[in-house]
Formats: sequence, C-alpha cells, structure tokens
Amino acid sequence: MSDSSGLARRGFLVGALGVGAALTAACTSNAAPAAAGGGANVAAAAGDNAEPGTPVTIGFSAPAADHGWIAAIAANAQAQAGQYSDVTLEAVNPTNDITQQIAAVETLINQGVDALVILPNDGSQLTSLGRRAMDAGIPVINLDRIFDSPLAYRTWIGGDNYGMGVSAGTYIGTRLRDAGVANPVIGEIAGIDNLPLTQARSQGFSDALASFGFAVGPRQAADFTAQGGQRVAANLLQAAPQLDAVWNHDDDQGIGVLAAITQAGRSEFFMVGGAGSANAMREIQADTSVLKATVTYSPTMASSAMALARLVAQNRGMGDLVEKEVPTSITLASATITKENVDTYLPLGFES
Repeated sequence: MSDSSGLARRGFLVGALGVGAALTAACTSNAAPAAAGGGANVAAAAGDNAEPGTPVTIGFSAPAADHGWIAAIAANAQAQAGQYSDVTLEAVNPTNDITQQIAAVETLINQGVDALVILPNDGSQLTSLGRRAMDAGIPVINLDRIFDSPLAYRTWIGGDNYGMGVSAGTYIGTRLRDAGVANPVIGEIAGIDNLPLTQARSQGFSDALASFGFAVGPRQAADFTAQGGQRVAANLLQAAPQLDAVWNHDDDQGIGVLAAITQAGRSEFFMVGGAGSANAMREIQADTSVLKATVTYSPTMASSAMALARLVAQNRGMGDLVEKEVPTSITLASATITKENVDTYLPLGFES
C-alpha cells in the first residue's frame, strides 16, 4: 500500500500475490515461488542470474510491523536476501518515526551499501533522502509508497490500488449480473479516506461497477484496523437493512468487519476482501461465511524488490527481457482469489 500515514499498506497495494510471485519468477526464474513459511515467500534465481555475482550489500528499511501486511514485507525481504550467497543484508530497525527512519537510512548511505530497498513511512518526506542516496551512486529500489521524484529511485515496484478496485468491482458486477440481480445494493468499507491509495481503490471500484450499470451504495471509511473495521461495519449494516454485496478494502480490517457481520446475524449478501491475507483465504476456502473472494495487494513485492536490488547492484538485467537493464517502474497486478483458486494462492498469504 502506499499509505502515507504509516498505518498500513497495503497498501495496500494491490498487486497480486500471484503477480508478485510471477514477477519474482520473471526476474530470476521460471519456477513457481516457494513459500518459506511465516508469510515469507521467495523465488530461486535461474539462468545466468542463478550464478553468484559480485558480492553486494543491500540496505533495507521499512516501517514497524504494526500490521500483518507490513510484517510480511520485512519477512519476505529477509527471506529473499537469504536465497543469495552473494548478498549481505543490512536491515535497520523498523520504525514508524520518520525522523528515525531518515537517520537509519543515512547510516546505510554513509556505510556505502551497494543498493537500498526502502519502503518509506511517507514517500514525500523521504524523497530528498532517496535523492541523496542516488546522488551518492547508491541505486534505490523504492518499494510501494512512491517518492515524489523519479530522481530519488532507480526502480519503483508496488501494487495497483486502482486495479485492486477494478478487480473487486468486476467480481461483484459479474456475480450479480449472472444472478440476474436488478438494482443491487452494493456496500463499500474503505480504508483511510484522505489517502490517495484509498481514493484510487474506490475510483477503480466505482468504474468497474459502472461498466455493469451498477453503482456504490452505502459506504463507510475505516482505518485499516480490525477495531475500525468492526465499528464502521456495524454502522453500515445498521444503515442498510438489505445488501447484495460489499467490498472491504483490507483483510486486516476485514477481521473486524466479519465480526460485525456475525454479531448482526447478516448473511443475505456476499463480500470481497482486499490484500490477500492467509486468514481471509482460509475463510474463503471454508466457504462458511459471506466472504467469497479477496483481491490481492501482496507483500511478496518485497521479495521482488530484493531480487531487483541484487540485479541492479550487480549490473544485471532481467533474464526474460531483451533489455540489458532492470526497468525503472514495475506495477503489480491484482489477482482475484476465490474458492476455485485459493489453493494456489494460500501459500503466499500473510497472517493478519
């Protein structure tokens, strides 16, 4: 997620679990990614990139793990770095204090690391720091929350918040259309409303529903926490006695949303989640609640960022591309996970 508040992600992010894994595979291998356990996913290098190259030290900085998605970001980055005999990982203490993150990254710059992977607490406030690293000859892989200037990073990799909304809207629109539901009541439980990532998700959702002739009905914004999700879901359910479908932007938040739905005894609608947590996927697999799908914004992007940092630091390209250089921007797609394909994605899920 590109959450400037430091609360979430997720940033959310869409991207897709599957796509994130596929990207990693595209960087280094054609093999399917293997789950390393504990929400950490890695991909083995293959082809020319499987051969050890010049030993490099990669610095890593991210916010504190106060959210399931953020915790998985750190776990994935560490696990991916551990796959390479030619990579030394220098991870600084995670923090939600922007001043402390700036100081920690400055230390990495002064140490002369060969590349940096940075998930900033706030992309705008750390842009000058990214620029400083780049000016010092240290390539920066900007993860998820984008810096304000392309001069501050070598490559940006992150999810597609608009696409996340499109995936959710397309699933809901298709299901309601195929069921012959006319004038459906479609609810939306967003994240933090003033964040660009939330606005992008909502716009994608609205645009996708419009293609079916549908529109968003009752809508509440929460805060990416289970407590916030439960509170606003209770309000939405009270205001809407009849619903046909609901999209909740975030699976961590969704724990509270599902609790409110259970407490209200409501089951006349189906729900779609967001991000791709293992908790949500197990709920979908069991098929015993209103949650029937989730759209991904996967923290596997951290694994891919680490793989990209290694390639850039070693002046290598991505094996399946004609170009000799790693691209400057990579946007992950958002996959839709349902009961039919959940077994494929569950190994990539993170625990909320």
